[in-house]
Amino acid sequence: MRAAVCPEYGPPEVVRIEERPVPEPGTGEVRVRVRAAAVNFPDVLLVANEYQISVPPPFVPGSEFAGEVVALGPGCGPIAIGDRVCGTGLHGAFAEQIAVPAGKLTRVPEGVDFADAAAFGVTYRTAYHCIRSVARVSAGAELIVLGAGGGVGSAAVALGARLGLSVTAVASSPAKLEVARSLGAAHLIDHRGGNLRDGLRAALPGGADAVIDPVGGELSEPALRSLRRGGRFVTVGYASGTVPRIPLNLVLVKGIHVLGFQFQDIDRAEFDRNERELGRLLADGLRPHIGAHFALSDSAAALRLVADGHAVGKVVIDIDEDGHRARG
Repeated sequence: MRAAVCPEYGPPEVVRIEERPVPEPGTGEVRVRVRAAAVNFPDVLLVANEYQISVPPPFVPGSEFAGEVVALGPGCGPIAIGDRVCGTGLHGAFAEQIAVPAGKLTRVPEGVDFADAAAFGVTYRTAYHCIRSVARVSAGAELIVLGAGGGVGSAAVALGARLGLSVTAVASSPAKLEVARSLGAAHLIDHRGGNLRDGLRAALPGGADAVIDPVGGELSEPALRSLRRGGRFVTVGYASGTVPRIPLNLVLVKGIHVLGFQFQDIDRAEFDRNERELGRLLADGLRPHIGAHFALSDSAAALRLVADGHAVGKVVIDIDEDGHRARG
Protein backbone atom coordinates (compact mmCIF):
# COMPACT_ATOMS: atom_id res chain seq x y z
CA MET A 1 0.00 0.00 0.00
CA ARG A 2 1.02 3.63 -0.44
CA ALA A 3 1.63 5.78 2.61
CA ALA A 4 3.06 9.18 3.46
CA VAL A 5 6.10 8.49 5.65
CA CYS A 6 8.14 10.73 7.96
CA PRO A 7 11.63 9.13 7.66
CA GLU A 8 13.27 11.65 10.00
CA TYR A 9 12.19 14.65 12.05
CA GLY A 10 12.02 17.96 10.24
CA PRO A 11 9.76 20.32 8.27
CA PRO A 12 6.77 19.01 6.29
CA GLU A 13 8.96 18.53 3.24
CA VAL A 14 10.68 15.50 4.81
CA VAL A 15 7.46 13.52 4.32
CA ARG A 16 7.56 11.27 1.25
CA ILE A 17 5.39 8.60 -0.35
CA GLU A 18 6.52 5.00 0.10
CA GLU A 19 5.20 1.49 -0.38
CA ARG A 20 4.51 -0.18 2.97
CA PRO A 21 3.12 -3.56 4.01
CA VAL A 22 -0.63 -3.72 4.51
CA PRO A 23 -1.19 -3.77 8.31
CA GLU A 24 -2.76 -6.88 9.79
CA PRO A 25 -5.38 -6.24 12.49
CA GLY A 26 -4.56 -7.76 15.87
CA THR A 27 -6.91 -8.81 18.63
CA GLY A 28 -9.66 -6.23 19.03
CA GLU A 29 -8.55 -4.38 15.88
CA VAL A 30 -9.96 -3.81 12.40
CA ARG A 31 -8.31 -2.72 9.17
CA VAL A 32 -9.84 0.30 7.48
CA ARG A 33 -9.49 1.26 3.83
CA VAL A 34 -8.85 4.99 4.30
CA ARG A 35 -10.82 7.19 1.93
CA ALA A 36 -10.02 10.57 3.48
CA ALA A 37 -7.67 11.90 6.14
CA ALA A 38 -7.70 15.36 7.71
CA VAL A 39 -4.60 17.41 8.56
CA ASN A 40 -4.27 18.94 12.03
CA PHE A 41 -1.59 21.23 13.46
CA PRO A 42 -0.34 18.52 15.86
CA ASP A 43 0.55 16.43 12.77
CA VAL A 44 3.02 19.17 11.80
CA LEU A 45 4.44 19.21 15.33
CA LEU A 46 4.78 15.42 15.39
CA VAL A 47 6.80 15.45 12.15
CA ALA A 48 9.06 18.15 13.61
CA ASN A 49 9.35 16.33 16.97
CA GLU A 50 7.87 19.41 18.67
CA TYR A 51 4.72 17.75 20.01
CA GLN A 52 4.27 16.76 23.67
CA ILE A 53 4.60 13.10 22.60
CA SER A 54 7.37 11.78 20.33
CA VAL A 55 6.94 9.02 17.76
CA PRO A 56 10.23 7.47 16.61
CA PRO A 57 10.72 7.70 12.83
CA PRO A 58 10.00 6.29 10.40
CA PHE A 59 6.26 6.65 10.95
CA VAL A 60 3.11 7.52 9.01
CA PRO A 61 1.68 10.87 10.16
CA GLY A 62 -2.01 11.70 10.27
CA SER A 63 -4.39 11.54 13.21
CA GLU A 64 -7.86 11.64 11.65
CA PHE A 65 -9.47 9.47 8.96
CA ALA A 66 -12.62 7.99 7.50
CA GLY A 67 -13.19 4.93 5.32
CA GLU A 68 -14.56 1.38 5.15
CA VAL A 69 -13.80 -1.65 7.29
CA VAL A 70 -12.06 -4.27 5.11
CA ALA A 71 -10.71 -6.83 7.61
CA LEU A 72 -11.46 -7.95 11.18
CA GLY A 73 -9.13 -9.19 13.89
CA PRO A 74 -10.36 -11.60 16.56
CA GLY A 75 -12.61 -10.17 19.27
CA CYS A 76 -13.39 -6.85 17.62
CA GLY A 77 -17.04 -6.70 18.69
CA PRO A 78 -20.16 -5.65 16.77
CA ILE A 79 -18.50 -4.27 13.65
CA ALA A 80 -18.67 -5.71 10.14
CA ILE A 81 -16.74 -5.60 6.90
CA GLY A 82 -18.12 -2.77 4.80
CA ASP A 83 -19.08 -0.53 7.73
CA ARG A 84 -18.39 3.16 7.06
CA VAL A 85 -16.36 4.47 9.97
CA CYS A 86 -14.20 7.35 11.13
CA GLY A 87 -11.60 7.56 13.87
CA THR A 88 -8.65 9.34 15.39
CA GLY A 89 -5.25 8.32 16.68
CA LEU A 90 -1.80 9.73 17.22
CA HIS A 91 -0.53 8.80 13.75
CA GLY A 92 -1.02 6.43 10.79
CA ALA A 93 -3.89 8.08 8.87
CA PHE A 94 -2.00 9.27 5.78
CA ALA A 95 -2.03 5.81 4.19
CA GLU A 96 -4.29 3.69 2.04
CA GLN A 97 -5.04 1.37 4.96
CA ILE A 98 -4.75 1.51 8.74
CA ALA A 99 -5.25 -0.99 11.58
CA VAL A 100 -6.93 0.47 14.66
CA PRO A 101 -8.77 -0.71 17.80
CA ALA A 102 -12.43 -1.28 16.94
CA GLY A 103 -13.50 0.58 20.07
CA LYS A 104 -11.96 3.82 18.81
CA LEU A 105 -14.09 3.90 15.65
CA THR A 106 -17.39 5.69 15.13
CA ARG A 107 -19.88 4.86 12.42
CA VAL A 108 -20.30 7.58 9.81
CA PRO A 109 -23.95 8.73 9.74
CA GLU A 110 -25.99 8.16 6.59
CA GLY A 111 -25.62 11.06 4.17
CA VAL A 112 -22.22 12.18 5.48
CA ASP A 113 -19.36 11.74 3.01
CA PHE A 114 -15.91 10.52 3.97
CA ALA A 115 -14.20 13.91 3.62
CA ASP A 116 -16.66 15.59 6.00
CA ALA A 117 -16.45 12.68 8.45
CA ALA A 118 -12.64 12.82 8.48
CA ALA A 119 -12.60 16.59 8.97
CA PHE A 120 -15.21 16.68 11.73
CA GLY A 121 -13.79 14.64 14.59
CA VAL A 122 -10.76 16.36 16.14
CA THR A 123 -11.60 20.03 15.75
CA TYR A 124 -15.36 19.87 16.26
CA ARG A 125 -14.99 17.58 19.25
CA THR A 126 -12.37 19.92 20.75
CA ALA A 127 -14.46 23.03 20.14
CA TYR A 128 -17.68 21.50 21.45
CA HIS A 129 -16.19 20.24 24.69
CA CYS A 130 -14.50 23.65 25.16
CA ILE A 131 -17.77 25.51 24.79
CA ARG A 132 -20.04 23.12 26.69
CA SER A 133 -17.86 21.82 29.50
CA VAL A 134 -15.00 24.30 29.95
CA ALA A 135 -16.31 27.75 28.98
CA ARG A 136 -19.80 26.68 30.13
CA VAL A 137 -21.63 29.35 28.19
CA SER A 138 -25.19 29.10 26.96
CA ALA A 139 -27.51 30.80 24.48
CA GLY A 140 -27.22 34.58 24.45
CA ALA A 141 -23.65 34.72 25.78
CA GLU A 142 -20.85 36.63 24.05
CA LEU A 143 -18.01 34.39 22.81
CA ILE A 144 -14.68 35.53 21.31
CA VAL A 145 -12.96 32.98 19.05
CA LEU A 146 -9.31 33.58 18.21
CA GLY A 147 -7.89 31.92 15.09
CA ALA A 148 -11.42 31.77 13.72
CA GLY A 149 -10.22 30.78 10.26
CA GLY A 150 -8.40 27.63 11.41
CA GLY A 151 -9.68 24.15 12.24
CA VAL A 152 -10.61 24.52 15.92
CA GLY A 153 -11.48 28.20 15.46
CA SER A 154 -13.89 27.68 12.57
CA ALA A 155 -15.48 24.78 14.44
CA ALA A 156 -15.94 26.97 17.53
CA VAL A 157 -17.58 29.68 15.41
CA ALA A 158 -19.99 27.23 13.79
CA LEU A 159 -20.85 25.45 17.02
CA GLY A 160 -21.16 28.67 19.00
CA ALA A 161 -23.60 30.07 16.46
CA ARG A 162 -25.55 26.80 16.41
CA LEU A 163 -25.83 26.92 20.23
CA GLY A 164 -27.23 30.46 20.15
CA LEU A 165 -24.11 32.37 21.21
CA SER A 166 -23.11 35.72 19.77
CA VAL A 167 -19.70 34.96 18.28
CA THR A 168 -16.94 37.49 17.64
CA ALA A 169 -14.49 35.95 15.17
CA VAL A 170 -10.85 37.10 15.16
CA ALA A 171 -8.72 36.01 12.20
CA SER A 172 -5.77 37.13 10.07
CA SER A 173 -7.36 37.77 6.66
CA PRO A 174 -10.59 38.83 4.96
CA ALA A 175 -10.88 35.35 3.39
CA LYS A 176 -10.82 33.66 6.81
CA LEU A 177 -13.30 36.15 8.20
CA GLU A 178 -15.65 35.57 5.27
CA VAL A 179 -15.72 31.88 6.19
CA ALA A 180 -16.42 32.82 9.82
CA ARG A 181 -19.27 35.04 8.66
CA SER A 182 -20.73 32.17 6.61
CA LEU A 183 -20.54 29.96 9.72
CA GLY A 184 -22.58 32.40 11.77
CA ALA A 185 -20.18 34.90 13.38
CA ALA A 186 -21.90 38.12 14.53
CA HIS A 187 -18.74 40.28 14.60
CA LEU A 188 -15.60 40.02 12.45
CA ILE A 189 -12.17 41.41 13.40
CA ASP A 190 -9.00 41.24 11.26
CA HIS A 191 -6.28 41.41 13.90
CA ARG A 192 -3.70 42.36 11.27
CA GLY A 193 -5.73 45.37 10.22
CA GLY A 194 -5.53 47.33 13.47
CA ASN A 195 -5.36 47.24 17.26
CA LEU A 196 -7.14 44.09 18.47
CA ARG A 197 -8.02 45.53 21.86
CA ASP A 198 -9.70 48.54 20.26
CA GLY A 199 -11.53 46.31 17.80
CA LEU A 200 -12.87 44.10 20.56
CA ARG A 201 -13.91 47.08 22.66
CA ALA A 202 -15.86 48.50 19.71
CA ALA A 203 -17.54 45.16 18.93
CA LEU A 204 -18.23 44.25 22.57
CA PRO A 205 -18.58 47.41 24.68
CA GLY A 206 -20.03 45.33 27.53
CA GLY A 207 -17.32 42.70 27.33
CA ALA A 208 -17.41 39.00 26.50
CA ASP A 209 -18.38 36.01 28.60
CA ALA A 210 -15.74 33.64 27.24
CA VAL A 211 -12.73 33.33 24.94
CA ILE A 212 -11.65 30.23 23.02
CA ASP A 213 -7.93 30.57 22.18
CA PRO A 214 -6.15 28.00 20.00
CA VAL A 215 -3.54 30.57 18.89
CA GLY A 216 -1.73 32.12 21.85
CA GLY A 217 0.96 34.71 21.19
CA GLU A 218 0.15 38.40 21.14
CA LEU A 219 -3.59 37.86 20.63
CA SER A 220 -4.24 36.32 24.04
CA GLU A 221 -3.83 39.32 26.34
CA PRO A 222 -6.13 41.75 24.47
CA ALA A 223 -8.76 39.01 24.25
CA LEU A 224 -8.47 38.33 27.98
CA ARG A 225 -8.77 42.06 28.69
CA SER A 226 -12.06 42.04 26.76
CA LEU A 227 -13.71 39.63 29.19
CA ARG A 228 -16.28 40.97 31.60
CA ARG A 229 -15.95 40.19 35.29
CA GLY A 230 -16.01 36.47 35.98
CA GLY A 231 -15.43 35.60 32.32
CA ARG A 232 -13.72 32.37 31.20
CA PHE A 233 -10.58 32.22 29.08
CA VAL A 234 -10.01 28.77 27.57
CA THR A 235 -6.50 28.08 26.27
CA VAL A 236 -6.51 25.25 23.71
CA GLY A 237 -3.12 25.52 21.97
CA TYR A 238 -0.44 27.79 20.59
CA ALA A 239 -0.63 27.77 16.80
CA SER A 240 1.26 31.08 16.77
CA GLY A 241 4.29 29.26 18.14
CA THR A 242 4.40 31.49 21.22
CA VAL A 243 3.03 30.72 24.68
CA PRO A 244 1.52 33.98 25.99
CA ARG A 245 2.59 35.63 29.24
CA ILE A 246 -0.56 36.84 30.96
CA PRO A 247 -0.29 39.52 33.67
CA LEU A 248 -1.95 37.87 36.65
CA ASN A 249 -3.21 41.19 38.00
CA LEU A 250 -5.77 41.17 35.17
CA VAL A 251 -7.01 37.80 36.36
CA LEU A 252 -7.19 39.02 39.95
CA VAL A 253 -8.92 42.35 39.33
CA LYS A 254 -11.63 40.96 37.04
CA GLY A 255 -12.09 37.58 38.72
CA ILE A 256 -11.32 35.84 35.42
CA HIS A 257 -11.10 32.06 35.15
CA VAL A 258 -8.17 30.89 33.01
CA LEU A 259 -8.78 27.28 32.01
CA GLY A 260 -6.81 24.73 30.05
CA PHE A 261 -8.52 22.15 27.86
CA GLN A 262 -7.75 18.43 27.98
CA PHE A 263 -10.24 15.71 27.04
CA GLN A 264 -9.33 13.62 30.09
CA ASP A 265 -10.40 16.44 32.41
CA ILE A 266 -14.04 16.32 31.25
CA ASP A 267 -16.41 14.48 33.57
CA ARG A 268 -17.38 11.16 31.96
CA ALA A 269 -21.12 11.82 32.05
CA GLU A 270 -20.61 15.24 30.48
CA PHE A 271 -18.23 13.80 27.91
CA ASP A 272 -20.81 11.21 26.83
CA ARG A 273 -23.55 13.84 26.69
CA ASN A 274 -21.40 16.11 24.53
CA GLU A 275 -20.54 13.26 22.18
CA ARG A 276 -24.22 12.38 21.72
CA GLU A 277 -25.14 16.01 21.05
CA LEU A 278 -22.26 16.45 18.60
CA GLY A 279 -23.21 13.27 16.75
CA ARG A 280 -26.76 14.54 16.34
CA LEU A 281 -25.47 17.85 14.96
CA LEU A 282 -23.42 16.01 12.33
CA ALA A 283 -26.33 13.74 11.41
CA ASP A 284 -28.63 16.79 11.19
CA GLY A 285 -26.47 18.56 8.62
CA LEU A 286 -23.69 20.44 10.42
CA ARG A 287 -20.58 20.17 8.23
CA PRO A 288 -16.97 21.33 8.64
CA HIS A 289 -15.61 23.96 6.28
CA ILE A 290 -12.99 22.25 4.12
CA GLY A 291 -10.75 24.86 2.54
CA ALA A 292 -8.42 22.59 0.57
CA HIS A 293 -8.16 19.05 -0.79
CA PHE A 294 -4.90 17.25 -1.59
CA ALA A 295 -3.99 13.88 -3.07
CA LEU A 296 -1.98 11.46 -0.93
CA SER A 297 1.07 12.19 -3.09
CA ASP A 298 0.85 15.84 -1.98
CA SER A 299 0.78 15.13 1.77
CA ALA A 300 3.88 17.27 2.40
CA ALA A 301 2.20 20.24 0.70
CA ALA A 302 -0.94 19.72 2.81
CA LEU A 303 1.17 19.75 5.98
CA ARG A 304 2.99 22.87 4.79
CA LEU A 305 -0.28 24.74 4.24
CA VAL A 306 -1.30 24.03 7.82
CA ALA A 307 2.19 24.74 9.20
CA ASP A 308 2.25 28.20 7.61
CA GLY A 309 -1.16 29.14 9.00
CA HIS A 310 -2.65 29.58 5.52
CA ALA A 311 -5.32 26.91 5.83
CA VAL A 312 -8.92 28.09 5.95
CA GLY A 313 -11.01 25.66 7.95
CA LYS A 314 -9.86 22.07 7.49
CA VAL A 315 -7.42 20.51 5.01
CA VAL A 316 -8.27 17.03 3.72
CA ILE A 317 -6.13 14.42 1.98
CA ASP A 318 -8.22 12.31 -0.37
CA ILE A 319 -6.65 8.86 -0.40
CA ASP A 320 -7.13 7.94 -4.06
CA GLU A 321 -5.23 8.29 -7.30
CA ASP A 322 -6.44 11.71 -8.41
CA GLY A 323 -7.19 13.62 -5.22
CA HIS A 324 -10.90 14.09 -5.90
CA ARG A 325 -13.08 14.66 -2.86
CA ALA A 326 -13.71 11.43 -1.00
CA ARG A 327 -17.39 10.59 -1.06
CA GLY A 328 -19.43 7.52 -0.27
